[in-house]
Amino acid sequence: MEWLQSVLKHSPEILLFLSLAIGFWIGKFQMGKFQLGGVAGSLLVAVVLSLIGVSVDNGVKSILFALFIYAVGFESGPQFFKSLGLESIKEILLAGFMAICGLITVLIMAKIFHLDKGLAAGLAAGGMTQSAIIGTAGDALSRLDLPVDEISRLQANVAIGYAVTYIFGSLGAIIVCSNILPKFMGREIRDDAIKAQSELLKGAIELAPGQEMAMPEIVGRIYKVQQAAGKSIGSLEAEAGSITIEKLKRKDQLIDASADTILQADDVVLVVGRRPAVVAMSAQIGSELQSSTGMEMVMDTTDVILKHSKYINRTLADLKANTPPYLKHGIYIISIKRNGEKIALTDDVVFQRGDIVTVYGTQSDLARVIKEGGQALPESLKTDWVFHGAGIAVGLIIGLIVVRVGGIPLTLGAGGGALLSGLVFGWLRSRNELHGNMPLAASQLLRDLGLAGFVAAVGLQSGLQAIQTIKESGLSLFLIGVVVTIVPLILTMLFGRYVLKYNNVAVFAGALSGARSANPAFGEVLDKAGNSIPTVPFAITYALANVFLTLLGPVIVGLA
Repeated sequence: MEWLQSVLKHSPEILLFLSLAIGFWIGKFQMGKFQLGGVAGSLLVAVVLSLIGVSVDNGVKSILFALFIYAVGFESGPQFFKSLGLESIKEILLAGFMAICGLITVLIMAKIFHLDKGLAAGLAAGGMTQSAIIGTAGDALSRLDLPVDEISRLQANVAIGYAVTYIFGSLGAIIVCSNILPKFMGREIRDDAIKAQSELLKGAIELAPGQEMAMPEIVGRIYKVQQAAGKSIGSLEAEAGSITIEKLKRKDQLIDASADTILQADDVVLVVGRRPAVVAMSAQIGSELQSSTGMEMVMDTTDVILKHSKYINRTLADLKANTPPYLKHGIYIISIKRNGEKIALTDDVVFQRGDIVTVYGTQSDLARVIKEGGQALPESLKTDWVFHGAGIAVGLIIGLIVVRVGGIPLTLGAGGGALLSGLVFGWLRSRNELHGNMPLAASQLLRDLGLAGFVAAVGLQSGLQAIQTIKESGLSLFLIGVVVTIVPLILTMLFGRYVLKYNNVAVFAGALSGARSANPAFGEVLDKAGNSIPTVPFAITYALANVFLTLLGPVIVGLA
């Protein structure tokens, strides 16, 4: 064991990544409908590996958590600021109710089992996974009119209570938020997350990477000219309205296709456009061909940032009717995004400066539109670390700010600061998408590695101390911590369902995990949701919980 310790002390990150590997492997197993998940699995494995006696530096833990919570905030920033207002009152009440339930539960347990002020505060810190309580309770204890030795003993008990109860504090929140809550609501998190996303997209379908529609909106078909012989290309395009004849072959020779070109019998044409109009063209042009040599064509899709003033504050119908034919020829608008959200593509939609318009067409047609309308949004697999490095740094600086209210120190901490910064920088990105690129895969990596790595580091740090304390004091303190973890969660779950009327389990799970500042639980909820729906309610309740729960430290010291 000494040899192993000496080796691992030089490279403690081995234990960190071993916890992740084994933890995610264990997390894949299912018992009925229950699945532990990678985050909880990593935590349990890290506790076992903590018996080796090698921990990970605090700086590593802080960095990993900052990456996770910043990525979460960045992704949900546009929705978060849009959601602020009266519709957030449920999240405010939920976070406040959770804090009150936690306070009452801790005080009752301390009274029944004759716990001193230090152990009571430690129970709150660990059982409700709010590490900041250690600091606020320790500061409050130092102000008591007691001998120095007694104050030191009580402050040590805060750490002991925290160490014993933190592990189940994290695990219990995961179980309640990601397993018990869906069973209680009678629905799956994933199903409700998809439903909420569909409502948010107003009927539009958001495809994941690698997915495509079985019946795409824009299609190409090859027709042999029969009925349309003698008609010009321009007249056919004008009649259909949503098609373009992109290629023309006559007697096995490709010829230029212009609006004035007159079609002849047996010509072969490539028609591109919106599916209903292209399919309908068979009756006007002639029979469809499955293929024809030389009629292949590559089309592109480009995002354009709308900047030109002559297209601002005009409806889509106006642009269709009054844009010169040469300019709109071969161009199809696929979608419009504003402040990071898709808006309904209807004729009465009004274009605004900064809208992201996704257009489809040939390279030459797209180049014309980009020059006329604004600026192409470049696609990149690289993360803009100038933008995001600054964002994380700003968040950590915000976390250092301490405001004292009535002698009680209040701070967002590194996690709250990084979350707030992520929200703001995500909103800034939605306002100007030329900066702050973060591919979906990069964001997912930050969330997965950041959260699982953070809880594994916590397990490696506090697992051994928790096990030793349980051996010394028996299971009583641990079981009291179980009550402190579960009771406030269950009561708040009932309050949210029957009083606040939460109906969507994905939204409710995000709000519930945030109200408990339960980051591991939120990670599991996010994983089960498969999209970012739980992040907005989590962001609101998490920010409030960092204040409400932190205040419990001095309150418990004063009342226990």
